[in-house]
Amino acid sequence: MTSTAMARTLFGGALSAVIPLNAQDISELRQIPDNQEVFAHSQIDQSIIIELLEYQSQVQDAEAARYHFEDVAASNKAVENGSWEIREVKQLSQSELSMQECNSAWLLSGAQLVSKFNEEAKNTVNIHLCLFRLPQYTTDILVTFNDPACINPLSSSAIGNVATIPWTLQDFQGVLQSFCLLDPGVFG
Repeated sequence: MTSTAMARTLFGGALSAVIPLNAQDISELRQIPDNQEVFAHSQIDQSIIIELLEYQSQVQDAEAARYHFEDVAASNKAVENGSWEIREVKQLSQSELSMQECNSAWLLSGAQLVSKFNEEAKNTVNIHLCLFRLPQYTTDILVTFNDPACINPLSSSAIGNVATIPWTLQDFQGVLQSFCLLDPGVFG
């Protein structure tokens, strides 16, 4: 975790996490679904998305992480053969997490070919997602770090500040390690 991070309350104070300081809360710019918190790097195309989702009881733990990754791929229109890959799925130790209410937590690393704003140009985006499983609340919490690895020169994302310091996997791990439940009433 970097020294440029601070704890933020999420979902009206029901959850909190340490979000990198140079994050912009996208809900200040546009409408975000009630089940999401979206933060974007203030100068480059990185984002962290936190989603409260229905618990997927039909898939077990590691497979649930894959299920949600494939769901993200579908929403990114990265469904054709070769447009996404899963590199690793591993279970996180409860001792590494503040979210003690989760039954298990799974970290998945992969990549997707993603177009921004329905452009033809596709960018390779490394996707790191953590799935917190809370069956007692019939909820899966998905925390996703979108980290563009290769930007197509024809993409609108190609116009960026190369002098900017990007978020790192350590920043994302800081989000995951600090993520905690303050009010279970958020689950209904």
